[in-house]
Amino acid sequence: MFACFRMLSYGVALLLFFILGFILVKGIGVINWEFLTEAPTDGMTKGGIWPAIVGTFYLMIGSALFSFPIGVMSGIYMNEYAPQGKLVAFIRMMTNNLAGIPSIVFGLFGMAFFVNYLSFGDSILAGSFTLGLLALPIVIRTTEEAFKDIPDSYREGSLALGATKAQTIWKVLLPMAMPRIITGLILSLGRVSGETAPILFTCAAYFLPKLPESVFDQCMALPYHLYVVATSGTDIEAQLPIAYGTALVLILLVLIMNLAANTVRKFFENKLKSK
Repeated sequence: MFACFRMLSYGVALLLFFILGFILVKGIGVINWEFLTEAPTDGMTKGGIWPAIVGTFYLMIGSALFSFPIGVMSGIYMNEYAPQGKLVAFIRMMTNNLAGIPSIVFGLFGMAFFVNYLSFGDSILAGSFTLGLLALPIVIRTTEEAFKDIPDSYREGSLALGATKAQTIWKVLLPMAMPRIITGLILSLGRVSGETAPILFTCAAYFLPKLPESVFDQCMALPYHLYVVATSGTDIEAQLPIAYGTALVLILLVLIMNLAANTVRKFFENKLKSK
């Protein structure tokens, strides 16, 4: 059985490397400075993807600014303040169900609520809120589990020394839980960075060779741009190398965000160990 599990693990790793290698071989030929810093031209058969890179970065940061504070506070409330009973169990069940809803449903909700009802229009703000809702269940559950795994002796010791509950959470529990909370943020960013359906309904532009000037502007985004150049346009064959290059840049962008988040997580882990 151990040999079987080992072979399955190796098979998953090989599949991952095969996919990454395929994208790398197909897309590395178009990666150059102009491709990364210029706007698309000639019906997206030439030029670069700079507006899509910037738009994706804005959406990822916007979704994190929305989902991270709300998700962390919700997780803290559910584990530290809310009476454990049927209500919390119901909220936890609905949070898990929210995590399993198809992303296109979030897109439809974002279009109906943020774009139309709140009159944000097709904008970075509407797209960020929609992607934030998509990431919110992951942050909530990760935060709740991180606080749940902290032994009660830390809470009791802090309270016995005269600290309030809020001081205990802020000074004792939150620093201990922060590395796992950062992991939840990494997972949520990894999910929202590649979503196409939510931004299709809320903010993504088919062709917009300029940078957005405010959060109320539309933007290009790498996932939607990848879909466009791979499935539609004036010359599909000429656009395919650009599609592979876009996919490679998207993978690298997610990798950079993960490395940055891991650096922050290591900082909190080392800070916790030093104390």
